[in-house]
Amino acid sequence: MLLLTHPDCARHRPPKGHPERPERHAAALAGLATLPLTREEATEATDADLLPLHPQAYLDALRSKEPREGETPLDADTWLSPGSVRAARLAAGAALRATDRVMTGAHRTAFAATRPPGHHALARTPMGFCLFGNVALAARRAIDHHGASRVAIVDFDVHHGNGTQALVEDDPRILFVSTHQSPLWPGTGEATDTGPHGSVLNLLLFAGTDGAAYDRVLTDIILPRLDAHRPDLLLISAGFDAHADDPLGGLRLIAADFGRITSRLRDVADRYAGGRVASVLEGGYDLAALRDSVAAHVKALGGQG
Repeated sequence: MLLLTHPDCARHRPPKGHPERPERHAAALAGLATLPLTREEATEATDADLLPLHPQAYLDALRSKEPREGETPLDADTWLSPGSVRAARLAAGAALRATDRVMTGAHRTAFAATRPPGHHALARTPMGFCLFGNVALAARRAIDHHGASRVAIVDFDVHHGNGTQALVEDDPRILFVSTHQSPLWPGTGEATDTGPHGSVLNLLLFAGTDGAAYDRVLTDIILPRLDAHRPDLLLISAGFDAHADDPLGGLRLIAADFGRITSRLRDVADRYAGGRVASVLEGGYDLAALRDSVAAHVKALGGQG
């Protein structure tokens, strides 16, 4: 199994007290320290890599707004510091490289341990800690460069992946599945919102939902929908803020739940996609919970040797 990361992902530094802090990167890697993974340094996504979903004017605007020192707000939640744009391009580049590696058969599974996250970023607007739509870019890469006929994205972050949905919902070849707490920021992702082609599946979870309840949703709704789609590639937006200890959500999953969910998703990839899974880190803001959940997730992806 392939692990993609880069130390410069820690150079993105929002203000002190911000939940999306550099220590998240170290915590995620700490969970993987003893696993027998093939490790590779991520490289920055180029403008050409990002242009399928983000216009040049947006890329230029981010460059121009990055400060030489201190922090600059893009909105109430999303900030730039020196090194932020490089970190975000590394995160996008890792998602793209993970897709390249599994689609070409170099690895069956890959995990991008990067930050900042990406599933709230819109085409022309940063949002919710996110600058680029990492997983959406990966889906486009699989279709445009590797000839995938059908891609599935499963987003189990506690927050709705509104950016990913906006970036992929016009393409019926991409199934987007999001489980998320409701009500909760950003307030999108209603169950009735299925996208213009019916290729969006939004599943609302209420505060207090635990692993057993999540398993029922997975068994009764998610897995049948994935079976019907028969994806050539499974992408995972792996947010671990649905953990019971996370300060930003109210779900009650534990690390072992993420491992079990991942194993069942991987079974889908084994049936239809030759085992191809690329996973990208999204949220998760309690450091110990993030460490343990990432470890469980990656072990279930195949990181046990």
